[in-house]
Amino acid sequence: MAGHSHWAGIKYKKAAADAKRGKVFSKLSKALSVAAREGGGNPDDNPKLRMVMEKCRQANMPKDNVERAIKKGTGELAGEELRRVVYEGYGSGGVALMVECITDNANRTFPEVRRIFDSRGAKLGKSGSVAYMFRPKGLVSVKKEAADEDALLEIALEAGADDLSDAGSVWEIICPPDELQGLKAALAAAELEPEIAEVTFIADAELEPGTEIQEKNLRLMAALEDHEDVENVYANFTPSEEAVEHVAGEQ
Repeated sequence: MAGHSHWAGIKYKKAAADAKRGKVFSKLSKALSVAAREGGGNPDDNPKLRMVMEKCRQANMPKDNVERAIKKGTGELAGEELRRVVYEGYGSGGVALMVECITDNANRTFPEVRRIFDSRGAKLGKSGSVAYMFRPKGLVSVKKEAADEDALLEIALEAGADDLSDAGSVWEIICPPDELQGLKAALAAAELEPEIAEVTFIADAELEPGTEIQEKNLRLMAALEDHEDVENVYANFTPSEEAVEHVAGEQ
């Protein structure tokens, strides 16, 4: 994984999201409601809810908004019936994409997502067409100046991580999803604050497209993520920091 930076793409998505704070709160509210409905409203017993609540904290989402969304999920408050759906397809250069949505009307969301694919010369596929290529993984990044590689590697491995790699300006750690909270706790004990710490989907084998193809796919992913029902977009390539910065500069 040397030289790859899954963190770079996620950092770009977060920066773009921060510029649209109202839409971010709406998406986080949906994620809170679905997580609470699926696993209960107590974050101590619901790791997914706990993770979404951490994202809410990072986004400075008001506490009242968080509590209201959770209560809608548990049924304590009335709210729309939300469900999680995943669409799959191919972008430029044969890049595989998974689009995770939370919607109250899949009959509306599906054609709108397909329209975004079509407008970018991409193709929406059938269910199962690309999902088999991806696995859920915990992803953590730590600034290089904050930690020595050998010391960080020891902490990561003891906490159940699979790998640590050089990702440019950060160290990137990959772990099984159920080890993520333990890894975060181990880093906190060492007084290390991650840049990113979340569960994502990473492809078993990644493509290595050229810069032009990377940028085309980043623009497609940005268009998808701008849709109000889209929670996450995953791809089987790792963009270079240069491609990320170039596309980010266009936003």
